[in-house]
Amino acid sequence: MTAAPDLLRVAALFAVTALAEIVGCWLPWRVLKQGGSPWLLLPAAVSLALFAWLLTLHPTAAGRTYAAYGGMYIVVALIWLRVVDGVALTRWDIAGAVLALAGMAVIALQPRG
Repeated sequence: MTAAPDLLRVAALFAVTALAEIVGCWLPWRVLKQGGSPWLLLPAAVSLALFAWLLTLHPTAAGRTYAAYGGMYIVVALIWLRVVDGVALTRWDIAGAVLALAGMAVIALQPRG
């Protein structure tokens, strides 16, 4: 398999994993900070369980997975900031996201021996 399909597959899995984590953390934040319904804690728990399960689907060692995952988490969190929170991204946000994705690619796509 070539590097491009590997990168797309890994990036998609990381993106879904990040979204599950963000939703699982945002819902309790909404309950505690914005007076949301305590019932939001149920889908939050499901989302965090999904997040943990998704992490097991990554093919590399856990520590390496977490390190590479951090890059995609940054990107998804910034997308969340823009789409859900309605905050405009700065050029610094974009530059940081690009650097984080480059780091993710280096870690995730290193030669396996």
